[in-house]
Amino acid sequence: MPRTLLLAPCVALALSVAGQAQAATPDLASLIECRGDIAGLTALAPALEDPLKAVALGWQPLPQANMFMTEYRLASPIRVFGNDTDRIAFTGGSVMAILDLPDPRPLAKELALETAIDTPTKAMFGKELRSEETRDADSGKVLIESVVLNVSNVASHPGKTLVGCSYSLDLPEEPQDEAPAAPPQAAGA
Repeated sequence: MPRTLLLAPCVALALSVAGQAQAATPDLASLIECRGDIAGLTALAPALEDPLKAVALGWQPLPQANMFMTEYRLASPIRVFGNDTDRIAFTGGSVMAILDLPDPRPLAKELALETAIDTPTKAMFGKELRSEETRDADSGKVLIESVVLNVSNVASHPGKTLVGCSYSLDLPEEPQDEAPAAPPQAAGA
């Protein structure tokens, strides 16, 4: 009987831990579709810094085909902008889905993005979706949180389209003072 009493709390604890792990699983689709925020992206930092933490989330690190991107294969696909994928990538403050779409232009048009580059070999589209003032809790400084949706292709991933969101937190631009007036010239000069 004592073993049965000990087993029940252990099972309850295991279920509780499993439930917490599921609750801690990041909503990648939300972050990729720019429905998240910089705090959500920052919460992924431990997984990006430690491959074992990424594996614990069900992410398989992939060989680095592009020196600017860190890629993962997901244990189960996610759906972003109507497309399923099991590949994601991170670069700087961006999280992206790698889609099996050979041309990024139709998706960029569907999302009403602005053209940055559009050549036969390279296409980049984007649009700032949010730009909000926020106050840093530690310093009290006003910061601007910006959220930009991007769609592009990249030579390291032929036949693929990258779609995702860039999150940034910046200081506001300083107002530009008008140029100082020329000093008055002395009389008779």
